[in-house]
Amino acid sequence: MSRLFVIEDEAHAEWQGKYPSLEDAIAELKRRASIPWDQDPNACPCTSWKTCGRNYQVIEFETSVRPWREIRRTEYLEMSAKGVTWLVQV
Repeated sequence: MSRLFVIEDEAHAEWQGKYPSLEDAIAELKRRASIPWDQDPNACPCTSWKTCGRNYQVIEFETSVRPWREIRRTEYLEMSAKGVTWLVQV
């Protein structure tokens, strides 16, 4: 089976990157958690970005089939002006 892990900002329905392993996706989330919420890549695309935030999920896909089959979707990280909240211990 071939797998791919995608970071998605569920709040804005935006894919934020594709990674070959869960470890790589989590490393990227840790990097993003160290960046202020109002700076790229964490700055929200909406006009209410000052009160908005990002809700990062990691989606695991089986890529050996077409269309890709979603295996699992896990919420990992929320970011906003209120701060960073890890939803899963990493």
